[in-house]
Amino acid sequence: MVVDLTKLNLAQKQAVTHDKGPAILIAGAGTGKTTVITERIAYLIEQNKAKPEEILAVTFTEKAASEMAERVDKLLPLGYAELWIHTFHGFCEKVLKNYAIDIGLPNDFKLLDTTATWLLVRQNLDKFNLDYYQPIGSPTRFIHALITHFSRCKDEVVYPEEYLQYAEATHLNTDQAGDREEIEQETLRVREVANAYHVYQQLLLEKNSLDFGDLINYTLRLFQKRPVILKKFREQFKYILVDEFQDTNWAQYELIKLLAAPQNNIMVVGDDDQAIYKFRGAAISNILSFKKDYTKKNQPLTEIFLTDNYRSGQKILDTAYNFIQLNNPDRLEYQYQRSRKKLNKKLVSHYKSSGQIEVCLLLTRMRRLTG
Repeated sequence: MVVDLTKLNLAQKQAVTHDKGPAILIAGAGTGKTTVITERIAYLIEQNKAKPEEILAVTFTEKAASEMAERVDKLLPLGYAELWIHTFHGFCEKVLKNYAIDIGLPNDFKLLDTTATWLLVRQNLDKFNLDYYQPIGSPTRFIHALITHFSRCKDEVVYPEEYLQYAEATHLNTDQAGDREEIEQETLRVREVANAYHVYQQLLLEKNSLDFGDLINYTLRLFQKRPVILKKFREQFKYILVDEFQDTNWAQYELIKLLAAPQNNIMVVGDDDQAIYKFRGAAISNILSFKKDYTKKNQPLTEIFLTDNYRSGQKILDTAYNFIQLNNPDRLEYQYQRSRKKLNKKLVSHYKSSGQIEVCLLLTRMRRLTG
């Protein structure tokens, strides 16, 4: 096995050969971030810094995880142990299948997708004792909204018992300013949602089932409540890599941060301009939080920026860059400039053609087709 560093540009090489301590890699579209991650895994193994099973790489989709594992496998000689390259949910499922019983859960749990959880609520709707949110007519959209809310609670690591405590804290307070009836309605509303969340979770447990949010939260709870198990995984994973970090939610970030301590040999790879999962609880602020969290620690934080693009022409890149400025001030580049730090995310093309841009108006085309 030989990792050819000559094929990499300077920033890519810096990322691949980064030794120890926290690092954040801001990688624009088409800059070879997957190449960097796979080459880094192979490099760490080649340099005897870690065995294959001592490196954890997590990403978001099964497709991305499979592609990453396949590319790493091609770089490694035959006979290596199984690689820990998973989605967040895949990693947590693997952990819980072995250790769920340590926090009172069965190891043979069933994982329910969105459709299955919807059916679970629909079949047990009468158990939720809804009044404020009693659906009128078809409950289809209502159930979807309810499950989405529970999912967001789990993304923010809000457990049912904590939600119930919050509901009790909002009990009618006569000292509060405002209309008494309005306060009473709000108290009933919060209590009802909190109780519904509790009922939903109990239904899952009664059916020996977990949803996707449970995978993250129960693994986090396992590590928090069972330090011996956490120590085992910390000692196993000498290096941790997180792809698409801009799409992580709070629960996922807390999990990976807990797992990486105290060595903090963690590299996160992302680009806030490519965030697509904010509607599912992804927090772009995690990139800023990572910088803040790891700047405080003893090890210096390494920041690497990939701006050499190998996919598109410069004309396309410039147009995209100008367009994405409309997202300011909610962009990393803008935040850096406010703090008087240099960060230019404008990509430089290494593509032969400058590229062409066509604006296709569907309405115009339809008019032409219909005469």
